[in-house]
Amino acid sequence: MHPSLARPRNLQGVIFDWAGTLVDFGSLAPTQIFVDAFKSFGINLTLQQARGPMGLSKWQHIRVLLDDTAIAAQWQQQNGRAPTDADVDAIYARFMPMQIAKVGQYSQPIAGAAQVLAWLRGQGLKIGSCSGYPRQVLDVLLPMAAEEGLRPDHVVAGDELEAGGRPGPYMALANVLALQIDDVACCIKVDDTVPGIEEGIRAGMWSVGLSLSGNEVGLTRAELDASPTEEIERLKTHAETRLLAAGAHYVIDSVADLPQIVAHVRARLARGERP
Repeated sequence: MHPSLARPRNLQGVIFDWAGTLVDFGSLAPTQIFVDAFKSFGINLTLQQARGPMGLSKWQHIRVLLDDTAIAAQWQQQNGRAPTDADVDAIYARFMPMQIAKVGQYSQPIAGAAQVLAWLRGQGLKIGSCSGYPRQVLDVLLPMAAEEGLRPDHVVAGDELEAGGRPGPYMALANVLALQIDDVACCIKVDDTVPGIEEGIRAGMWSVGLSLSGNEVGLTRAELDASPTEEIERLKTHAETRLLAAGAHYVIDSVADLPQIVAHVRARLARGERP
């Protein structure tokens, strides 16, 4: 390794996803709207199917769903032909106003999120964020989140980069540019989805997965609290396995547990380690 790459570095920033990470425990807002939007075209989608591609930009998410064999067969039966990109456009156009109308109902911060952001700022760290949500949806969500103490230094939407979204590194790297972070290895990316973890890995960052609060478990806080301990452990293990397989360096229950990971990463950077 080149000597300059092995020298100790300091952590500079943390980049967060939104739904299932900072707000919307269980990542319910996008999931239910996908089911509703497809239903309006005569296509029956389960919540589990809707969750499959979560983390992608919403247009790409719809494209992946329509490429699913079972869903494509429904579309063929309903319309007499295979789904096209024009059909993705049509579903997306139906999805967008539904998502804008509903996102506020799911904008509650995840417990500990505002406190963690305040703690990170107190540590002198920059705070970025990105989302599979398009800008029109974030324009509704962000003011509500700000009232609850969630005010990142920068936000990138899933539809505003020409290069594309997840699992590519582009949104994470756009945060690096905007926040003027001089080494991607001095960043932590926090996300609850497989594409979001891949985004951080491809961007050269420490990637932290969230198990219980996010898309991989997909339960509200109340539903989780009402579940038997054995079931919670089963769900948690499944989520951890998926996120670690995607490349996560660490997996924690929710954003509230992040400070201990920050300490770990700082120690590893101080030893000259990189992601």
